[in-house]
Amino acid sequence: MNGTKKEVYDVLIVGSGVAGCYGALCYPEDVSVLILSKYEKSSSNSSLAQGGVAAVLDFEDDSYELHIEDTLIAGHHANNVETVDALVHEGPEDVRKMISYGVEFDKDENGKLDKTMEGGHCRRRIVHHEDTTGAELVRVLLRQVDARPNIELSENTTLCSLSRVNSGFRADLLIGGEAHSVFCSYCVLATGGIGRIYRYTTNPKTATGDGIRVAYELGASIKELSYVQFHPTAFNSDDGEQFLISESVRGEGAYLLNCNKERFMHRYDERLELAPRDVVSKAIILESRRTGSDRFYLDITYKPADYLLKRFPGIAEGCRKYGVDITKDLIPVFPCQHYLMGGIEVDMDSRTTVPRLYAAGECANTGVHGKNRLASNSLLEALVFSRHAAEDITRCIRAGFPKATAHPFTRDISGAPMPGNIKNEIRSIMQRAYFVFADEGAVRVGIEQLKNIIKRLRGSKYAVTTDYCEALSMANAAYIILREVEEK
Repeated sequence: MNGTKKEVYDVLIVGSGVAGCYGALCYPEDVSVLILSKYEKSSSNSSLAQGGVAAVLDFEDDSYELHIEDTLIAGHHANNVETVDALVHEGPEDVRKMISYGVEFDKDENGKLDKTMEGGHCRRRIVHHEDTTGAELVRVLLRQVDARPNIELSENTTLCSLSRVNSGFRADLLIGGEAHSVFCSYCVLATGGIGRIYRYTTNPKTATGDGIRVAYELGASIKELSYVQFHPTAFNSDDGEQFLISESVRGEGAYLLNCNKERFMHRYDERLELAPRDVVSKAIILESRRTGSDRFYLDITYKPADYLLKRFPGIAEGCRKYGVDITKDLIPVFPCQHYLMGGIEVDMDSRTTVPRLYAAGECANTGVHGKNRLASNSLLEALVFSRHAAEDITRCIRAGFPKATAHPFTRDISGAPMPGNIKNEIRSIMQRAYFVFADEGAVRVGIEQLKNIIKRLRGSKYAVTTDYCEALSMANAAYIILREVEEK
C-alpha cells in the first residue's frame, strides 16, 4: 500500500524490518496499527542479515548461562545484565513463534535444526536460513502483516517529524513526495541504524538515523551512540554499500590472511578468527599498519565445493559478481561500518524517556550489546524487545488511557533544492574521524564541520524531501557520535 486509510491510529510503527513487523503482530486485532516503510517494504537492515538468530533452543551442549556469558564477554561487560537475561531466556520462545509463522530454518540430515558457530560464541547455537536469514524472516513477517486486518503498511513513506499532541503524537509524513499527517496514541521507532553516515557500510539506503533524530528532537535521551560496530569482513570493493561476508564463514572454518597470504590473528588474540568483531577489526587495522597494506583475505577453499555452495549460496553469488569463486579463490575483505549498539535509551519495556514513545531494534539502546554486539544477537533483540513494546502499549490501551484525536494542520514543504554534496561531506568527516579507531584531531575538526552543516540545513529554506530529512538525520547522528568520542 502507498498511503494511509485513516487519520488516527492506536499505534504508529516507523520501520518495516523485523522489529517493526514482529512488533506489529504482537498487538490484539482490535488495536489499529500503521507501519511506515521509507522505501519498498522489504528494504531494511533486517533483510540483509546473513548469519542467523542466536538462541538456546535445547540443552544438549548449551545453556542460558553460556549464551549470557558470551554476550557479556563480547560487550566488554558494559552490557545491561537485566536486559541480557531477558534476551537469552525469552528469545527462544520468539524464535519458535517465527517457526510457527513459517520461517524455514535449515535442518540437518536428521531433520533437526542446523546450528552454526560465529565469532564470540562458545557453542553452535545460531539457527539460520542458508546465508539469507534476515530476508527469510522479513518475507514471512510481511506475509503475516498483510493478512492482519488491523495492520496497515505504507511504503515510500518518510517520517519528517514527530510532534507531541494531547494523548499522543502528530506524525508529519511524505508519501510519494506529498505532504500528509497522521495522529497516533503511541509511536514505536524501529528505523534501524546509522550506517549511511559512513562512506563504506554494509547498511542499505534506509539506514540514516531517522528515528534517532526524531527522538532527539522530542527530547528523548540518546545513549552511547558512539558504540559503533565495524564488521571485520566486508567484501573489499569500491562500492559504498559493502557486501558482507558473514561471520559464519569464519565460524565454519575460514582463515583470515594478510597481504602475504599468512594467518596473523595469533598476534592479536588467542581466539584467532573466532574472536569478537571489534577485536578482529582492530587486529586487521593494526596488521595493515604493520604490513603497509590494506589487502586482506578469507580462505575457505579447503572445504568441499558442494558444501560451500549449499551453505553460502548468497555469498557465493555476491562474490561471483566480482569475479571471485569462493570454492577456489581467496575472498578480499576489509572492515567497514556495520551496526550500532547505542541509540535511543529505552527501559525493559522499550519505553523511551518521552511518554508514549518507544523504540526497538537497532535504533534503540537496550543495553543488551554493551560496547560490541555478539554475532547474531541483533535479530533476537529485535524480536524480544519489539514484543515488549507491544505488550506494554497493549496494557496501557487496556487500562483506558486517553487516545489521540485528529486536528486540522497544514505545513509548507516547499523550498530550494538542497545541495547534492551534503551527505558526502558527512561521510567524509566520519570516515576520517572515527573508523575503527578515533583520530582525535579529525574528531575536533569534524564536530565544527557538522555544526555548520546542521546550521545550514536548519537555517536555509530547503524543500522538505526524503533526501533533506535523511541529510538532517545523518548530520545529527554524526555530530552526537563525535561529541561522545571527544568526551571519552
